[in-house]
Amino acid sequence: MTIPVFYSISDDFTKYAAVSLQSLIKKTNPENDYTVYFLNQDLSDKHKKDLAALANDHSNVHVEFFHIDDELVKPIQNRKENYLRADFFTMSIFYRLFIPELFPQYDKAIYIDSDTVLNDDIAKLYDIELGDHLFGACTDASIQYVDKMLKYIRNVLALDPKKYINSGMLLMNSKAFRDKHFIDKFYDLLEKYHFDCIAPDQDYLNEIGDKSILHLDPRWDAMPNENTPEIENPGLIHYNLFFKPWHFTNVQYEDYFWKNAKETKFYEELKAELDNYSDEERQEDRQKLNHMLEKEDYTEKDPNNWAHVKEREIVSL
Repeated sequence: MTIPVFYSISDDFTKYAAVSLQSLIKKTNPENDYTVYFLNQDLSDKHKKDLAALANDHSNVHVEFFHIDDELVKPIQNRKENYLRADFFTMSIFYRLFIPELFPQYDKAIYIDSDTVLNDDIAKLYDIELGDHLFGACTDASIQYVDKMLKYIRNVLALDPKKYINSGMLLMNSKAFRDKHFIDKFYDLLEKYHFDCIAPDQDYLNEIGDKSILHLDPRWDAMPNENTPEIENPGLIHYNLFFKPWHFTNVQYEDYFWKNAKETKFYEELKAELDNYSDEERQEDRQKLNHMLEKEDYTEKDPNNWAHVKEREIVSL
């Protein structure tokens, strides 16, 4: 059995992706075959070699690189409503949406963000039966105690915050994505409404997938959270938002990251990044979170936000 796993990556994220890949490889079952794809637009040859080298001693793990064509993502463009975290644009957040179309040989696939660490065999995630669901994912635990984000989900998206999923881990029913013309719906909504989003790709997945999402055990997307204790024996840790262990100390689940980082060539570079990250930069990161949440104030009043459009057209998007 081949388990296809996808990352989307920019060149400057290679060292974090290397830690994630190392953790994934360590937990693989020798009886399974794993093909790991890095979707990218700017990955250097040197970094490709660095990532591929991690699988050299594992005959059942294959690392591939797939260049995302500019034409494919041209309709998304660099425009304000697609800005991630309200302050900068990154095309790579959208790559995951195209996996089913770009890889028709797979009826099922896994996508994970690069700021993750595996603590269990990812084949166990892949083995979960999806049935007719579009994809499986975990409720976004990182926002359940953030009042403005809860308000945004209820009043701007008109969704249930308890069912709002995080897109950093997706168990994708690729066949259903193709059969239900997911990309066509995405492009249609994107061009027709220009929705202003706090989390662009994630909001579209929640909207289009609403009522067709299989909610998975939270151990498969365990996120640092100051309001809740660590999940015991997490399967996948996701260092979501700004509080990364390579920028902050005393981050929940940080030991998992550093244990795997030590086994990569990037360990000293990552430690130096933490040591050299200033208190001013940490304060800026905290402000970025507040800046991101400011979108709720004006998107709630937008006559063309998700909630108002759904109410006006009396149809589910």
